[in-house]
This record gives sequence, structure tokens and C-alpha cells, in this order.
Amino acid sequence: MLKVMITAAASNSGKTAVTCGLLSLLKRKEYDPCAFKCGPDYIDPMFHRSVLGISSNNLDVFLAGENGVKDVFERNSKGHGAAVCEGVMGYYDGVRRGEGTGGMQQSMGTGAAQFPAGSAGDYASAYHVASLLDIPAILVVRPKGAALTLAAVIKGVAEFRDDSRICGVIFNDCSEMYYKMYGPAIEEASGVPVLGYVPHMEEANFESRHLGLMTAEEITDLAERIDRIGQKMEETIDLERLLALAGSSPDAQEASGAGVQDNAKAAGAADVRIAVARDEAFNFIYAETLTALEDAGAEIVFFSPVHDAGLPENIDGLYLPGGYPELYGRQLAENASMREQIREAVTAGLPTIAECGGFLYLSAQLEDTDGVSWPMVGVLPGSGSNAGKLVRFGYGTISATKDTMLLRAGEKAPVHEFHYWDTTAGGSDMTLTKLSTGAKWDFGYAGETLYAGFPHLYLGGGQLAERFIEACRRCRR
Repeated sequence: MLKVMITAAASNSGKTAVTCGLLSLLKRKEYDPCAFKCGPDYIDPMFHRSVLGISSNNLDVFLAGENGVKDVFERNSKGHGAAVCEGVMGYYDGVRRGEGTGGMQQSMGTGAAQFPAGSAGDYASAYHVASLLDIPAILVVRPKGAALTLAAVIKGVAEFRDDSRICGVIFNDCSEMYYKMYGPAIEEASGVPVLGYVPHMEEANFESRHLGLMTAEEITDLAERIDRIGQKMEETIDLERLLALAGSSPDAQEASGAGVQDNAKAAGAADVRIAVARDEAFNFIYAETLTALEDAGAEIVFFSPVHDAGLPENIDGLYLPGGYPELYGRQLAENASMREQIREAVTAGLPTIAECGGFLYLSAQLEDTDGVSWPMVGVLPGSGSNAGKLVRFGYGTISATKDTMLLRAGEKAPVHEFHYWDTTAGGSDMTLTKLSTGAKWDFGYAGETLYAGFPHLYLGGGQLAERFIEACRRCRR
């Protein structure tokens, strides 16, 4: 099986464009590729999905643990001819543990690796994932503003760890003249094969906003743009050399799915229906979370708080993920029938998970990007507004001081927080400990049928999905 990671020395190097172009090229060459994303990112997997038509899965060591990452990769790469993984930030950029965060995942049974005090900052990095899964890595580099000095950067990244797995370089946003003039010299000086280049292409210039790239659904001609990137890469990349470095053998392909049936929980018959919000306002949810809910016995029913008149019928639970509700404040407010149905259902005890944007949707008011406040569901107090900066960013662990729907008193679970909007009433039913600093604060609303707060949950691999499903079963009974 072909395996390759597309990584870089820093963010904004063009990893997503190169990853999507390579996926498009491999798909056209009938390698039947699958895709993965390192870290907690929601948006890049949407781009992968737009190419392949199937889910792209996250490989996050902090959220899933090393065993969980292995299981996600094996389960979702089985039967495919190629697996392309997009890195996160710079290749070695991960986290260092702060005080008071040891054993953060043990109580929820996710099987995470131990994270000793003073660990290097490459824990949960793209390098960590590449090493864990034995994936060769290709470095994407924008060469503008440097010539032979670029060889020093490439050599430094490749030799920073003895087992770096860096096996090639692709120049991005690079002219043919530069590639021909400096490519051979840079390869000779760095000792790393230069596999080709991607020229400047307007198709590869994906627009960004406060949480990163615009979502794939917002780019109307995305499929055509990515297809053109793939076609150009076929002309400018030494694909044969790349595939040789990525490795392909029947034994490797057979091994990629080894143990999947033993490790993966067999999905049972669905006996509860969970309504999951998914539209342009709410779309930040991990593929592994949906899989875990289905494995635990859920039938997933998608609906749109923006467009649908009301909730799906005969539901036993509600999942409101994050997204960009601040961009659709007016539409959400004007859909009064949906807001009323959700308010009645949550108030009556329908088991509900509401993360970040979903949490803001349950509040009393939400300010849009123009500074206009709109009425929301009103189950929770508070008004959401633009903080003007990134608020409480990064990994953490949450704990409960009392028994709740998802956590029992004293239990912990890993989370990720990333938002620009804040609220006047953040709640205080749980405690979050930030991984990088050990700082603590109270947050959120939690009870026998509710989890609502800014931190994003990861339900794959642990007991959280089963706890949610059990609450839904009690609701049905």
C-alpha cells in the first residue's frame, strides 16, 4: 500500500493544495486513495472529502491516543491502494505538557500514550504520527526569497531527528525556471530528493477567515479547481519517483488492514436516532465521532438549523457541533420554528451535546460578523459576541465534579478549544485544564441530559459515545 504524508516546515506552505492535488491525481490514476489529517482540524478534511467523496479522518494522538490513531488509520485505509495524510502546522510542531495534566485520558479508556513531564514539543505532531504509522513524509516548501539557503532549511528539517522520515521535497508556488535552476543543487546540498514543483496557480489560492480556510462547501468550483491542480501536478511532479518513495507492496497493503476486525468495535443494530446538525452554519464534527456513535447503536439523522422547519421525527438525542453560526445569525434567528422546537426538546430533557458554535446557538443571543445581535434558541443564558482575537486556544482536559451525562465525578476527557467568539455566560459545571500551561478554569453546562460548552469533544475510541447513547436510550424508554 502506498503511504505518504504531506508536511511542511511551517503553516501557510500550501499543504492542503498539494495534498488535494495529489489525491486528485492518484484518484485519476485509479489508486483508490483515502485521506487523513493530523491534528484536530475540521476544515482540511472537508477539502479531502470534496476530492474523494468519502470521509477524511483525523489522526490526533492527544485526542485519540496512539492506539486510537493506529485503529483509525487501519480501519479507514483498509482496502485502499493509497493513503495520503496531511500534516499540521510545521512537521515537528506539537505540544509540551503543562503541570497537572498527567493521565488525562486514562479514566475514559482511550488508551493514550503516557505523556511524561518535560516531553519535547513534538508530541501529537505530524512527525509523531508519521513515526507511529511508519509513513514517509514529503516536505512542501515555498522557495521565494531564497536559493541555495533553502537546502539548509530542508537539510535541517530532515536531520532534526535521526528518524525524521523526510524522503522528498516539493516546491510550491514555484516557477519552472527556479525549479530547473536550483532544484538539482538543492537536492545535492540537502541530500533530500526534489520531486518536482507546483507553479503559481490561482486555483490553489484558497481564501481564509478567522478560523482558517473557508469551508469546502463555500467554494462553488472547488472540485474543478482541485482537478486542475492535480492535472498540473501530473506534468510537474515526478510521480513515479514519489510513488517509489511512498512504497508499495502486496505485503504492505495486506498489513495495512491487519487486526482491524479484531480492534474495531462491531456495530450493533441501531436502536436510537440522533439528530446531528450539518449545514453551512454547523459542520465541525469528526468522522470518528459519527462512527463511534453508530458503533454504539445510533442511527445518524442529519438536519439543518438554517433551512429545515423543525427537528427530524422520532429522535432520541441531539448533537449540535461547532461551525460558523456567527456568519448566519439572521438566517438562524428567522427560522423561529426550528429554534422553538429545539428549545422545547432540550428543556424537556432530550439528551444533547452542543459544542462551541452549537453552544452559542443554544444561548440567548448571538452577534454576527456585522455586529448585529440576533435571538437564538434561548435554552442557556448569555450573549455571544466577537472577542476580536483567538480565545482559549489549544488542547486541554475536562473534568467533572459531579456525575453528568458524559462524565462521572472525577473523570477526565481530552478536548480541543478554538474560537474567536465568546459569551457573557460561559457556565461553571465543569473544569478545563489547559495542556500547555496547566492553567484551569470552570466552564460549561452539564447535567444528566446535557453537555454544552466551547471545548470540542472527541467521541472516537472512548466511553463518551456509549455514555451519550445510553442517555438516549433512557430518553426513549
